[in-house]
Amino acid sequence: MVDFLKKKSVKVLVTGAAGFIGYYVCKLLAANNIDVVGVDNINDYYDVNLKYARLEELGITRGEVINNVLLKSKKYHCFDFLKMDIVNYESLKEVFCEKKIDQVIHLAAQAGVRYSIDNPHAYVQSNLVGFVNVLECCRHNDVKHLVYASSSSVYGNNKQIPFFEDDRVDYPISIYAATKKSNELLAHTYSHLYNLSTTGLRFFTVYGPWGRPDMAPILFANAITNNEPIKVFNYGDMERDFTYVEDIVEGILKVLNHPPKENSQNRPFYDILNIGNSFPVKLIEFIEELEKSIGVAAILKKYPMQPGDVKVTYADTTRLHQLTGYSPQTSLKVGLDNFVKWYKDYFKVI
Repeated sequence: MVDFLKKKSVKVLVTGAAGFIGYYVCKLLAANNIDVVGVDNINDYYDVNLKYARLEELGITRGEVINNVLLKSKKYHCFDFLKMDIVNYESLKEVFCEKKIDQVIHLAAQAGVRYSIDNPHAYVQSNLVGFVNVLECCRHNDVKHLVYASSSSVYGNNKQIPFFEDDRVDYPISIYAATKKSNELLAHTYSHLYNLSTTGLRFFTVYGPWGRPDMAPILFANAITNNEPIKVFNYGDMERDFTYVEDIVEGILKVLNHPPKENSQNRPFYDILNIGNSFPVKLIEFIEELEKSIGVAAILKKYPMQPGDVKVTYADTTRLHQLTGYSPQTSLKVGLDNFVKWYKDYFKVI
């Protein structure tokens, strides 16, 4: 069990609670009797039915979800949910004041690299305005630690592999990456000005049951099960640091229990950490393992590199391990077997 879960008197706010990672965070906290308030605007970037299905797993009935109405979970006595947009500063302030939030795990964001090229305003609102609102609420309510989602995309086309936290990240190649780099800069400023402990987690490719339908595992599984070609970009010459979602969530909660202090890394109250598997997998190998789990061969259709994509992402997680003992345990085979079992059940695939 993560050490943090032994502390029973903490109240945690999780933004993006109906999202992929947010769902798992809320579930683990609530299952261990930690008071948690989840918020999510349930936008339609991808199928809202999947988001509501995650909430149902957390004990929140879809028919009861109304904007700005706090709901009690029917499954976990210590989980509350509120449909709310973090861009709405006044509503967010009310949550912090009324629920007496101690710590925050901020996962709400407009996701997707390619989507950001066509819809930049959505990213500015959610990822910048929304993040400033969270920072303001944290500093005005004596929050002890803000852990927020950054992204491996901030490394851009860095040539040095693996990626280290101290690498220069001044040249993002997508609007999404630029907003995540901006989050890190804003967090540093708030840590410097207000002694607010902030930790940004640079997520690498996360996969597993309940994942987003716009991400590779579900896109590939859909194609394989429907006998359709898989779009393989950069002609298959891509590598990703695939990390199983439950390993990621355990890492998040370990980090939450380690707020940066005044003298850490010579940047008071501020830290940035990679969180991934530290083991890059070729995209073709990932597809081959997925084929085995599904039991059907894939049809491949290869394309050139897409704007905003990077060829290789690979995390060095030494600092995270030294700080928390974080060490992912789930093999790609086990992770994909778990994913495929969920996929077939959720999508009614025979």
